[in-house]
Amino acid sequence: MISSILFGTLLILGLGFFTYNALKVRSNILLGRDVNRSDKKGERWKTMLLVAFGQKKMFSRPLPALLHLMIYSAFVITQIELIEIFVDGLTGEHRVFRASLGAFYPFMISFIEILSVLAFIATFIFLARRNLIKVPRLNMREMKGWPKIDGNMILFMEIILICCIMTMNGADEVLLSRGESHVGLAAAGDLSFNFSISSWLGPVLFGGMETETLHMLERIGWWGHIFMVFAFLNYLPYSKHFHILLAFPNTYYSNLEKKGKFTNMESVTKEVKLMMDPTVDPFAAPAEGEATESQRFGAKDVTDLTWKNLLDSYTCTECGRCTAACPANITGKMLSPRKIMMDTRDRLEEVGNNRRKHGKDHDDGKSLLGDYITEEELWACTSCNACVQECPVNIDPLAIIIDLRRYLVMEESKVPSELTGMLTNIENNGAPWQFSPADRFNWANEE
Repeated sequence: MISSILFGTLLILGLGFFTYNALKVRSNILLGRDVNRSDKKGERWKTMLLVAFGQKKMFSRPLPALLHLMIYSAFVITQIELIEIFVDGLTGEHRVFRASLGAFYPFMISFIEILSVLAFIATFIFLARRNLIKVPRLNMREMKGWPKIDGNMILFMEIILICCIMTMNGADEVLLSRGESHVGLAAAGDLSFNFSISSWLGPVLFGGMETETLHMLERIGWWGHIFMVFAFLNYLPYSKHFHILLAFPNTYYSNLEKKGKFTNMESVTKEVKLMMDPTVDPFAAPAEGEATESQRFGAKDVTDLTWKNLLDSYTCTECGRCTAACPANITGKMLSPRKIMMDTRDRLEEVGNNRRKHGKDHDDGKSLLGDYITEEELWACTSCNACVQECPVNIDPLAIIIDLRRYLVMEESKVPSELTGMLTNIENNGAPWQFSPADRFNWANEE
């Protein structure tokens, strides 16, 4: 009874705290402008199943894709065992599905154990890639400090979690062989679970231990597993690993237009229509209740971006594939598409916290453009869409870059000197070249 009460309390606190933080993330995302992504539902479901669930884009790099698949598969399938542990915790039973599932039960747990071992191996390889081999895209300047700690921390948590599972199963295997397990089947002559890993690992590691010690280890493994599950769950909203959950809605709401197709700005379209309407007074004051923010061209801060841009920022896995493929970054320029997404998320967290503490009208005097992302980074972008193509969860850093550049050009009249001449020529000559339209075909007359 005491055990069930403790578990129930932990369950309520763990899920409650996660829900609280998840709702904060949701409220932050909804600070963005509205954008309609409710069309083509069939294509959206297909995209989500292939890209998020099927890991389709991961396999452009086979080795990390295979390692990620090991961890991903273990994470998905072990939720079956987690359901049983939750039922056990609330009822005070142990392996409550064992009797009802019969011979399928050891097969199911054996499969989970095999996946757990594969995930264990993959986790150590990922740690080595980050800290020993030091894969370049995982050790760039934006990955110093907390991002590096975050990437390592979640891997260590996975190792502890798997160790707890194998300790629980291994100790229980030895206890059952001695008729001491509280699984309740020893009296019926069932003296082995026949789990694929713990049936031999348990006797090797725990076979020489006292029964009381084994009972303690089994409980440590069980409770350790539970504590790590709730710790992992409540760490997600503070970590890049929130993509575990957000990858599914993010891919569902992907931009299904062809890459390279830019959106028309509603604010610009509205201004053009007003200019073309002879009945409109150009000096009239805005209508009552009309938001002044709607007059802004482009984006200066996170609230000027769309909710999908903000969802992208929380979904970013910081894998660096976008930056590794970016031609500007490869040639040594300041631009890193990964940093664009990380900066957007950091600024969004700051804005959201300020609004919750000081009210929605609070202005901290800072903005995404300038305080987080520099003009040099923005103008380094060639808008080639390599970052969008490479992202395994369909994040679109280019959309944010374009909106920030639109603000610079249309609100601040800031354009790099290299582009000024071209824009002047387009305005005067209808082409980027410094020739009048009348002289455009003179080349054809040359001998």
